[in-house]
Amino acid sequence: MKSTNITWHDSTVSKQDRQSMNDHKSPVIWFTGLSGSGKSTVSVALERALHERGIRSYRLDGDNVRHGLNKNLGFSPEDRTENIRRIGEVAKLMNDAGLVTMTAFISPYREDRDQVRELLGKGEFIEVFVKCSLEECEKRDPKGLYQKARSGEIKGFTGIDAPYEEPNSPEVVVETDRQNLDESVETIISYLVKQQLI
Repeated sequence: MKSTNITWHDSTVSKQDRQSMNDHKSPVIWFTGLSGSGKSTVSVALERALHERGIRSYRLDGDNVRHGLNKNLGFSPEDRTENIRRIGEVAKLMNDAGLVTMTAFISPYREDRDQVRELLGKGEFIEVFVKCSLEECEKRDPKGLYQKARSGEIKGFTGIDAPYEEPNSPEVVVETDRQNLDESVETIISYLVKQQLI
């Protein structure tokens, strides 16, 4: 049953007040890419780099969120969409709180990512395509998931028997099969600085 008779209560402290206090904007940096492409690795390194610059930030990781907030969701197309919808709502709250928020989710469907973009203000959704060949992702296979998908143990695995829709025009592309970790992080930092977000 959906909630009824609910009213939004505005705060007397605005997002702009929080951003001003932090001395930086609060974009949502949305990492998307295949399993094993390096989303979590790059987002962890970016979080550290931002922290060292005095930027208030928080990272939402796909597996971590499925341990709690989204533990009731599976990997059907409908559950994947709901997973991203919920993360989008959490990211919007963190954006309002004045934090730079990083999310590391496969988020395979363009439509789901575009809905999160629409949820946020103009220029506040930074899509980072973590580009890496399927062959390289399978070689890395840090969780052994590709092997399980190829043997039929896992059904509906992105890139094997479920689709991954690459972004059409991401703000940033990092190619983790061509760039090292420091180069990938620097590519993102440079974008954020150029856009005067940090």
